[in-house]
Amino acid sequence: MKISYNWLKQYIALPESPEEIGKTLTSTGLEVESIEPFDSIKGGLKGLVIGEVLTCAKHPNADKLSVTTVDVGQENALHIVCGAPNVAAGQKVVVAVPGSTIHPSSGEPFAIKVSKIRGELSEGMICAEDEIGFGTSHAGIIVLNTTVANGTPAASFYNVETDYVFEIGLTPNRADAASHLGTARDIKAALNRIICLPGLEKFKVQDSNLKIDVVVEDTEACPRYSAVTLSGITVKESPAWLQNRLRSIGLTPINNVVDSTNFVLHELGQPLHAFDASKITGNKVIVKTLEAGTKFTTLDGKERTLTANDLMICNEKKGMCIAGVFGGLTSGITASTTSVFLESAYFSATTIRKTSQHHQLKTDASFRYERGTDPNMTVFALKRAALLIQEVAGGKISSEVIDVYPTKIENKTFEVKDKNVNRLIGKQIPRETIFSLLERLDIQITEKTETKFVVSVPAYRVDVVGEADIVEEILRIYGINNIELSNIAGTDYLSEFPAKDINKFKRTIGEMLVANGFYEILTNSLTNFAYQQKQKLTFQGEPVEILNKLSEEQGILRQTMLFTGLEVCAHNINRKQKDLKLFEFGKVYWKAIDELKVQSSKFNYQEEERLVLYITGNNEAENWQNKTKPTSFYDVAQQVSNILEKCTIHNAKQETLENHPLLEYGIKLLQGKTEIGIVGKVKPALAKELGVKQEVFYADLNTAILFRSASPKFRVEEISKFPEVRRDLSLVLDKCVSFAEIKRLIHETEKKFLKDIIVFDVYEGDKIPEGKKAYALGFTLFDNSKTLTDEEIEKVMNKLMIAFEQKMGALIRK
Repeated sequence: MKISYNWLKQYIALPESPEEIGKTLTSTGLEVESIEPFDSIKGGLKGLVIGEVLTCAKHPNADKLSVTTVDVGQENALHIVCGAPNVAAGQKVVVAVPGSTIHPSSGEPFAIKVSKIRGELSEGMICAEDEIGFGTSHAGIIVLNTTVANGTPAASFYNVETDYVFEIGLTPNRADAASHLGTARDIKAALNRIICLPGLEKFKVQDSNLKIDVVVEDTEACPRYSAVTLSGITVKESPAWLQNRLRSIGLTPINNVVDSTNFVLHELGQPLHAFDASKITGNKVIVKTLEAGTKFTTLDGKERTLTANDLMICNEKKGMCIAGVFGGLTSGITASTTSVFLESAYFSATTIRKTSQHHQLKTDASFRYERGTDPNMTVFALKRAALLIQEVAGGKISSEVIDVYPTKIENKTFEVKDKNVNRLIGKQIPRETIFSLLERLDIQITEKTETKFVVSVPAYRVDVVGEADIVEEILRIYGINNIELSNIAGTDYLSEFPAKDINKFKRTIGEMLVANGFYEILTNSLTNFAYQQKQKLTFQGEPVEILNKLSEEQGILRQTMLFTGLEVCAHNINRKQKDLKLFEFGKVYWKAIDELKVQSSKFNYQEEERLVLYITGNNEAENWQNKTKPTSFYDVAQQVSNILEKCTIHNAKQETLENHPLLEYGIKLLQGKTEIGIVGKVKPALAKELGVKQEVFYADLNTAILFRSASPKFRVEEISKFPEVRRDLSLVLDKCVSFAEIKRLIHETEKKFLKDIIVFDVYEGDKIPEGKKAYALGFTLFDNSKTLTDEEIEKVMNKLMIAFEQKMGALIRK
């Protein structure tokens, strides 16, 4: 539901900003989902000014162009090339100066820049109607008959209205708030203000020349039917103020009569319908149901088959309108209409809901009727609409107000016990405060005793039917934030939260790897000490030897998982399975000498759980769509990055490995000063020793660190309505500079708007100096509170380029 801030101010004083009113409405239960600006002319004519054409000469290089100088109130006149045939010296015109953005009647907005047109300088644009969204004519520029000063803002000259529109997520129970009056009521209650309703003093019956009888046959479906007639009206376009009000809430103006009924609907929440009185056969309106199967053509041109429960507004011969839902094709207002029968009724919510659902018709009227409207608003809204039609379409009120209301709908009354109010709120609010809050909500206190009171709830509050509803009303206006949390308040759960389970953690990580094409392996913890001896490898601590070993091949507990994993790789490769992705959870072992007990030769035996990954062969099986590509370091690094992300380890530090005993090259991952693991390419000589003659890429991670960092908690954020912006940058750096260093510098330089950074190309070759490497980087910039401007984006990119140049000696390729 859309509510206009300026429209609201017609009924209640609002010195507060739209943002403050939005917070107030949300606190009362009318959740404001967004606040959007609205201009009566698209773009608000921002940056456009009134100017005067000082000189006008033919363009030397184009027959249909003119070269003008225009005074726009600045020190120097602007040189502007204009293509309009009617431009001439001495004219007052609308000028878009450089830097402004114009919003044409059709097409996308565009910015005005200083440019050259056929060799002549052009410092702006002299505007036509359609170019600034003011009309549709493109026959020539706008020529004004005015003496206003040059440089006067066009928005001021054209009285452009700037408004703010609240998008309210209206809950189904709050039908009473589905209008500007209903919204104002909540503000009135929350801020203790006074509402000023539109006056009806001018409503007078001027003649009785258009009498139309009304018969309500189904008073259960239509408990109240009010109407009045007007004659001598002129159907035409609505005045600008009325069109602006409707456009601000997303409605398209139709004509002055229909627009008036729509205005009152959104003002008071009471649907109305205007019939062409000349098309009411027999000067009689009958509210009844028709036979099932009757055909009826609605305003949208569709023929519909009625049910026996569809309430209809009929004349003596046929139906004219599906009551409370949709008008008929032949009885509505047209350009030739001169007399109107104006309807304002209260229909049964159940009846309208069934009809609306059956015919799949959702209209502003049915939206309100099927939730429940105010039976006591029909006559007020009728008179308000009649006066408005008179104001914008002329004519006379030509009948007394017809009001068929056989059984008055009374206010709901019931008892409310103080103890139940206090129990449900959790705090004892002073009685006088409660009574004051309820009276501000138009809920009257009719009786009081020491322990309870009786309330009278107005009929328009269809959602307030019992004690709990009264408590809700008190609480939403008093403010739930004003209810202090008791020291003894607590909560309980149906089940306890279990402790973190490392086996579930392993299963989660394993399932993720399997989903990425990996197979899990389980290898023996015993390995061959000769692997270490031949390669002269040493690890942390001393190897743990088996006392009664079955063979030398299983003589020690492994100090690294690599050897047993390479044996698995060799086994599969020898059987023509050369493309492998493997992972394993397992332990490594060592013994550390306790230096305090060296003399007794006692050892401190240690074990540590690891997660290791092996990738070798081609990254993807050979197929007709894609060429095969060998696996690389980046394939295993990507999998490690996914694991770290899953374990909520963000921005792990990277260090290049130097002279590592197992890896030809690679990186070490750190969390602070703690090592998470290593990633790299296994030394070819080592792999060959274990029977693997192809490249193997390997990752070895500390399972305990991953497990400690993993968290089942996650944060949910609303998807932003503001767009991301992508900017690319190419730079040449020393070959030794790693991407990790680049990324670190980027995050140190820009923290506010940077969302993501990617590398989409790396180049080394004869096109750049020797010892250099070219990176192509993609930056994703984003602000959760607004759309980034070009100036903000350029400022960020300039800051990054300066940092690259000054701190890394980079050459920016522009």
